[in-house]
Formats: sequence, C-alpha cells, structure tokens
Amino acid sequence: MSATPTPKALTGSAIARERTIVLFMVMLVTAAGNTAMQSVMPAVGEKLGIADYWVSLAYSWSAILWMVTAPYWARMSDQRGRKALMKVGIWGFITSFICCGMVLWAGLNGYLGAVLTMCLFALSRTLYGGFGSAAPPAVQAYVAARTDRSLRTQALAVVSSSFGLGTVIGPAIAPLLILPLLGLTSPFLFFALFGLMVLVALRIFLPDDDPRYAARGRVVSEPSNSSYVERESDDNDDGEQNDDANALPKNETQQRMRWHDTRIRPWMVAGLLGGHAHAVILGMIGFLLLDRLELRETPELAAGPTGLVLMAGAIATLLAQWGLIPKLQMGPRASTLWGVLLGGFGCLIIAVAQPLHSITLGYIIASLGFGLFRPGFVAGASLAVSRPEQGQVAGIVASINGAAFVLGPFVGVWLYTVYAPASFALITILCACVLALGWKGLQADEVLTGTKA
Repeated sequence: MSATPTPKALTGSAIARERTIVLFMVMLVTAAGNTAMQSVMPAVGEKLGIADYWVSLAYSWSAILWMVTAPYWARMSDQRGRKALMKVGIWGFITSFICCGMVLWAGLNGYLGAVLTMCLFALSRTLYGGFGSAAPPAVQAYVAARTDRSLRTQALAVVSSSFGLGTVIGPAIAPLLILPLLGLTSPFLFFALFGLMVLVALRIFLPDDDPRYAARGRVVSEPSNSSYVERESDDNDDGEQNDDANALPKNETQQRMRWHDTRIRPWMVAGLLGGHAHAVILGMIGFLLLDRLELRETPELAAGPTGLVLMAGAIATLLAQWGLIPKLQMGPRASTLWGVLLGGFGCLIIAVAQPLHSITLGYIIASLGFGLFRPGFVAGASLAVSRPEQGQVAGIVASINGAAFVLGPFVGVWLYTVYAPASFALITILCACVLALGWKGLQADEVLTGTKA
C-alpha cells in the first residue's frame, strides 16, 4: 500500500490537517529563525563596535547561496522526493544556528576579535544559505502538486503566510528567549531546538513521497515563463493533462526552466523588485527604532519596542494571508498589485513617524501590504506553468526571494545611515516599478485561474 495519498485525495484543500501543520511549521521555523536575528544583531553589532551596514552585509553571503542553490534543491526534490529535501533544509538550519550561536558567544565574551567574529558568523551562515534553501521550494512544490488551480492561490497563501509570518514573528519573540548566561546568543540555540522538534514531526507525520515527475523525464532545472492555461481534468499522475494547448513542446520540457521564461518572467520581475522593497524595510526597522526611540546608548532596551512593532506586523500578515485573500477571493494579480501599493504606503508612514505608535501603525500597513504581495507573485508563477514543473518554479521563486536579501538590507541600511530619506525613496521607487510593470505585464486573474467566461 503506497504511503502517498491518491491524486484525488490530494486535490483541492484535502491535504491532511497534521501534514498541513507540519508543512506550515517547516516554513515558519526556517523563516523565523533566519529573521529572529534582526532583534538581537543590532545590539550585537553595537557591543562588538561594528557599523550597522556591516552587520547587514553579514547576511549577504548566505542570501547569495540561497539564490544559487534553491533551484538545484528544487530539481533534487523532483528526483528524491519533497520530504527528503525538507529534511536536508532543516538539518542545514539547525547546524547553522548552532555554529552562529557559538561564534557570537565567543566574540561577545572576548575570545575572538570583532572582525573575525563577523567573518566566522557569515561563514556559519553558509550552512543556512546552502542547505536551508532546500526546504521552502520542497514545501511549495508539495502543496502546489496537490491542489487544484482554483484553490492554489489560497493554498499557497497558507504556505506563504508561514514564511511571511516567520519573517516578522521571529524577531518579535527572539528577545523573550534571551537567557542570563548565554545572553544575546540564546535565541540561536532556542531556534536550533525548534528546528529539531520540527524535524522529528516531519519524520513522524509526513509520509515519504514518490517523486513521479522525474521518472517521466519532465524534470527541468530552474523555473520559466509562458502563458499557460491548465485544465482541471485528471490524468494518471496528479490531476493534470499533458496535452494542454499552452504547455511547452515536449522537446523543450527537457531543458532547464529559467526565470526569464516568457511564462513567469513578469512574476519574477515583480517578485524581485517588491522583494527588495520588503527586504529594505525588514533590514532597517531595528536600527530605525534604535534611533527614533533614542536607544543607541542602551541597545538592550530596544528589544521590547522592537518586539511590539514586529508582532503587530505579524498579526497584519496573518490578516492579509488568512483573512483578506480567501475572504475577498483575491487572485495573484490583484494580490500582488494591491499588496505592493499598501506596502509602499506603509513605508512612507514609517518614514515620517516619530512616536512608537505611529511607527507601529506604518509597519502594520506595510506588513499587510507585503503579506498580500508575496503569495500573489508566488501563486502567479505557479499558475503560469504546468503541474510537473512545480518543483522548478518553486526553486526559482525561492531563488528570487533569496536574491532580494543579497544586497537589499545592506543597501537599505547603508542609505539609512548616510541619509535616511534616501532609503525610503528607494522603497517607493521599487514599489512604483512593480505597479507600473505589473499593471500591463501580469496576466489577468481570470486567465490564470481558468475562470474566464
């Protein structure tokens, strides 16, 4: 008896509850741990005497690795199975956080110099960027391959909400995990423990999956772009027909999918530009609170206000992805464009806000917007290609998400330290570009979801 549920049982929203929870937690912990450092790293940089922008640059190496390796792991998930690649990603996450915590502890206690500490910290992040990137595309491909087109935006919104929620809830809870003996490095070890718990749940509750697509010779590398309208009738694999009129010719499916493929290129451009806008505000917010609340001399006191602001953003993200998208039945295009509009507007409020409650309000609006934006462009790319290509498109999406964090936070924080308004001008320009390009370039929701009369 096969451990993998039948295609019919996996369509729509019929993925078992316990499996959905496990998939959600894989994405949540992976993202939360990575961004949890945003609450403690400004204080770490202050104590080590490292400039703000160098602290941000320490993340760039892992972001580059994420961008490069995510498509490879996505292809491997087609061959080895989604669960196997999720385990690779979680192990990379756990080992990276243990190494990062040990290095920073040694630096803060005087056993290592400041420069050497940050270099070793960046090197330890290699494990996260190189191996942690295996988990998100595997989760996305697992969900996309088991949901019908009409429900895929909502299904991927749940997955994206876990990743998006993690990016804001991680920094919010990190200050609460600081212990007296381990100090600012405590959250690293706690999140390593959380990762271990998720790994155990993954082994117990998620059955081994049979990677059927590779056996059919349809595995390609990185995702691509093209107009694709999918039918809802079943075939012998995953509920998709192979004779779709807009699918790529058979000889082309043997090639690696690229981000500039005509089907997904508009979505990837939107994801790259909007992702950079999101990365800039995420990288800046901790340092901005240090300045606006005048806490540079006592950075440890910023943990509480930072947690408050980021937790408010987490709630807004949940509202967007669990409430607005399903309630309003927003398609990929609407979600992307409305999301980036709200995100840019929220950042403009932050630009002029001074009191904590005004900054919090701006961050709520920005988080609401980017909470709509991320699942919009992810679902749009997914719907633009066939079901056997979901592993590839998941890899390219993960690569695009990683690319936004290569230089986005560093450039944003550097501009903020040189001339603060310039960093917000950059966010505004990026959001405006997504609106301008997406208005004409993104396919209509009716076409993507197959509901056009």
